Amino acid sequence: MAPTGLSRRQVLGAAGATLAVAATGVLSYRAYDGAVLDPGSGPAYAPWTAWRELPGPAGLVGAAVLAASPHNTQPWRFAVAADAIDVLADPARGTGSIDPFGRERDVGLGCALENLVLACAPQGLRPVVTLLPDGDGDRVAHVGLVPTAPGAEPLAGVIDRRHTHRGPYRPVPLEPSTLASLSGGEPSVVWIAEQGPREALGRLLVDAAEALVADEQQSIDNFAWFRATHDEEERHRDGLVLDGQGFGALELGVAKLLPPASRVDGDRFWVDRTRDVHTATAAAYGVITVPEDDDSRARRLEAGRLLQRIHLRATSLGVALQHMNQITERLDREATTGTVSDLGPRFAALLPTGARPLLTFRVGLPERPARPTPRRSFGDVLR
Repeated sequence: MAPTGLSRRQVLGAAGATLAVAATGVLSYRAYDGAVLDPGSGPAYAPWTAWRELPGPAGLVGAAVLAASPHNTQPWRFAVAADAIDVLADPARGTGSIDPFGRERDVGLGCALENLVLACAPQGLRPVVTLLPDGDGDRVAHVGLVPTAPGAEPLAGVIDRRHTHRGPYRPVPLEPSTLASLSGGEPSVVWIAEQGPREALGRLLVDAAEALVADEQQSIDNFAWFRATHDEEERHRDGLVLDGQGFGALELGVAKLLPPASRVDGDRFWVDRTRDVHTATAAAYGVITVPEDDDSRARRLEAGRLLQRIHLRATSLGVALQHMNQITERLDREATTGTVSDLGPRFAALLPTGARPLLTFRVGLPERPARPTPRRSFGDVLR
């Protein structure tokens, strides 16, 4: 979600007037408080560079915390020993009605696990992964660390360059061979790139966003993870921030100078942005699916590992990626409230028979680089 009450047109329209008075006391403070002149700075952003300096298992956890997660909740903890690391879910870092069955949480944990595994080879360690060693508990993976000769892992080299890109993509199609290379031939990835199906999924994503913000509880739970100021970013070191919304430099500066938006205004902005930028400029969508009769935690964890690899491969090729899960968030919400809409049948019509959608993302060639978002440090995530 992009929770600010300004549309692109409003931001650009206000730019001249706002910048003309930026020397006043109020706006000067807002510039300082919002880190306008130095976006992506401060201790909350230090993990993006510090992880390479951490030795042994600490460096592996440092890589893991840079993974994708729902709403940047970072729903993980780690128990570290010299010869093993346990990956654990943090029950306190959920998104309530947005993810009532914990599907997105499990996918995010799988993303962190994959970063950790990929970082092993350069450290001279071979990972031995056991998923759900205690069954359905908080410990989602045990990773044994076996010493070995250091080796190369190309995807490990782009861990700190991978960022979710919510900005506009260029009007350039992606070749089928490029899409296939992103997923590594994995059959559980459905690519939707042809114009008709792509436009149909775009309309579905906008409709799902409209339905989500119309649901007051989902709107509240969504907005709870927005960090409006630089102080909030540093205090929480997680969540959705203006730096991560894909703005150009001028748009970002103006958005930071203006007062924080209300939840209602933020909802409206997100829907507008979904319609006018996200779906309007997507070159293709990817949907990771699971069998209709097997939505197990193990499947979700493996889906997260796959998603992280796809995002890292995209980064290495200069392809942007944005996670867009409002359809499945609405379907899960409908399951808990007993409501029925046409979202499920419309989505099913775009997918192979018997495939259950777990997560959705868009890809394309970006107009500008993406920026990092806050992360908790190694010390913050230890059990």
